[in-house]
Amino acid sequence: MRVKAKKSLGQHFLNDINIAKRIADSIEENKLPDNAKQWGKLPIVEVGPGMGVLSQFLLKSNREVKAIELDSESVEFLKKVFPSLNVIEGDFLKMDLATIFPGEFSLIGNYPYNISSQIFFKVLDYKEKIPIVAGMLQKEVAQRICSSPGSKVYGILSVLLQAWYDCQYLFDVAPGVFNPPPKVTSGVIRLIRNNRQELGCDEKLFKHIVKTSFGQRRKTLRNSLASLIPLNSAIWQDPILTRRPETLSVEEFIQLTKQLQ
Repeated sequence: MRVKAKKSLGQHFLNDINIAKRIADSIEENKLPDNAKQWGKLPIVEVGPGMGVLSQFLLKSNREVKAIELDSESVEFLKKVFPSLNVIEGDFLKMDLATIFPGEFSLIGNYPYNISSQIFFKVLDYKEKIPIVAGMLQKEVAQRICSSPGSKVYGILSVLLQAWYDCQYLFDVAPGVFNPPPKVTSGVIRLIRNNRQELGCDEKLFKHIVKTSFGQRRKTLRNSLASLIPLNSAIWQDPILTRRPETLSVEEFIQLTKQLQ
């Protein structure tokens, strides 16, 4: 079915069904790496289905699909055109995701640019329920999530998400396949839960150190973390404090947290 996109609330609706199918396929069992195929039959939660261009392919997967949509006009359209789609009207960021499915589920969507980072921070809160995340967002944010230490876009989201997920940048999406076209290129990514069960350090402090470090990313850790380090701490002599946050791996941030807790 070809779904005609429309303008609503300033959103950018994908109108290329081939790209929509590629996005939907990214969480299918036959497209997942071997270490993630056990999650290829999980129920699916779609964020921001809009006019259902992605939903139509998700419904063909023979998996239970629930779509969360804030725009009432889109909800009405979806219920009429896709009567088999379970549409939940509401704000994804305000929902208790534990009530949507009793067990684990895959998360997918054409994520709104203005809240995409907030969506992925929420994923972290429910990481035990969401082993796979995929979808499309602004290329800059997508690259940041998947970037490696040393990259100029490596930052808070990179470290916090990569602590728990293997992050893969899949492909670019040009502005011309949206209605209306955005001013930037989009990117499709996939996150697969890694084998880490715990950080081995205080997780709250880990998040605080990562956020504080990148809050002053041009400074060395000696300066950005000074308020967190006791004056008599031996860590003052550690060479790691002479570095900037974008040079540290996830493991190094974990080790740094262990020294400061």
